[in-house]
Amino acid sequence: MDLHFHRNPDGTTTGRNEANGFTVTHAEEEEVKRQLYEDAGWEYSPPPPPVPSGFHRFSLVHDEFRASGFGDERYAGLRARPPEGCVPVDWGDFALECERPGKTLMDAVAGTVAEVRREHGLVMNSLGVEKPQEWFDADNKDGYAAKIVAHLVLMAADRARLLGYGRKDVVRLLDATGIE
Repeated sequence: MDLHFHRNPDGTTTGRNEANGFTVTHAEEEEVKRQLYEDAGWEYSPPPPPVPSGFHRFSLVHDEFRASGFGDERYAGLRARPPEGCVPVDWGDFALECERPGKTLMDAVAGTVAEVRREHGLVMNSLGVEKPQEWFDADNKDGYAAKIVAHLVLMAADRARLLGYGRKDVVRLLDATGIE
């Protein structure tokens, strides 16, 4: 079953259940989602309350090809002493659900990744985005699109390391793009 959402120029959101043609438009995006889930027979969970100003909500995952699971001994210290604002969760892989401070989402993610590496010797290499190629509207610097970017950068850094590339190689590639 496919559910599709579209932000309209007037600020409303339209959702459509492709299986039966049910369509709804509403000023509140969450209301559209709730109605579509109800129509599809799926359980709807409202989003958590917004985080305080200057904080960002995200998940970090230690995603390995050699799946070791949440209970792996390498995660014992991190399970016992996670970074402040993070809670260990079992996603099949080891994950942290975090609400952390930062000027931007990328800043909050970078600070958390650095802290985990420094304190526990583990590089968190994913934000758990399942289909990063499914790009949504670049809503703002700290929205879902920013999570996709952070996820892809962490994943690329991890894969580059596995292939034997170092920081300088990755930075050289980024510099070659001309990004400022």
